[in-house]
Amino acid sequence: MSSELASDADVAIPYMQRTRDYYAAIGYDTPYRWAHYVDAPFAPLTKPLSRSRVAIVTTASPFDAAHGDQGPGAAYNSAAKFYQVYSGSTENPPDLRISHIAYDRTHTTATDCNTWFPLSALKRLTKSGRVGSTAEHFFGAPTNRSHRVTIETDAPEILARCRADQVDVAILVPNCPVCHQTVSLVARHLEANGIPTVVMGCAKDIVEHAAVPRFLFSDFPLGNSAGKPHDVASQDVTLELALRVLESAPAARTTVQSPLRWSTDASWKRDYNNIAQMNPDELARRRRDFDAQKAIANTVRNSAA
Repeated sequence: MSSELASDADVAIPYMQRTRDYYAAIGYDTPYRWAHYVDAPFAPLTKPLSRSRVAIVTTASPFDAAHGDQGPGAAYNSAAKFYQVYSGSTENPPDLRISHIAYDRTHTTATDCNTWFPLSALKRLTKSGRVGSTAEHFFGAPTNRSHRVTIETDAPEILARCRADQVDVAILVPNCPVCHQTVSLVARHLEANGIPTVVMGCAKDIVEHAAVPRFLFSDFPLGNSAGKPHDVASQDVTLELALRVLESAPAARTTVQSPLRWSTDASWKRDYNNIAQMNPDELARRRRDFDAQKAIANTVRNSAA
């Protein structure tokens, strides 16, 4: 074990503050109000995981070629957004993408869906007997900036679908900053209604601000909540750690940090939406891009209504 002190920069990224600063810098003056709770509901496991049915809740979107580029490294693509809860079969690996959300496009390229959707790892644990069964369906949670819509519409719908699948435990895996808030609010609702949960995420400040029952924090770039890309061992370890948090959390608001590191060099943490590294031309370009994507998102939302 190294006794060398970490650098001052090697701390969890302050996503809430960076997001506020970023939107203010591109011209949006009203700061976003992140969901904030002091307490959280807590539903103990009612049976061992070896006899439990486990479901995944994701913020990833099913691939649809009609919605433009959604491949690895694709630019932010609002056309691929979804605004209603959906279910998908877990029988075969689905093609889920994250081009519609603000994951870390600088330090990860979204080439391995197992880093944001741990179905393969869950099936391996099911086959080994660590988990009783994988739920028949996984569930898609819309990334919604509205707390009210998530709490009053999407979370109850996910609860109903979990109950229909006789789910005992839910694993929630976010990607972007707002995704982390979304799944935190869903986790709170599931727990309040008797379904134990664990959030696997990379945005520590957002999840803890929302106060969830159980949280496994991986200090990785956004988009890698379920482990490192093309690293099955990392993905298996990350899911196993999440299950241990499920089993061992003594009370609500339990956070456990994964010991895995993205890199020995923590400089990657400086980049995400850091306005100190953007000149006025870059900020103006980003404002134009944001407005264009916002218009696309409004069209998609209205067509889905």
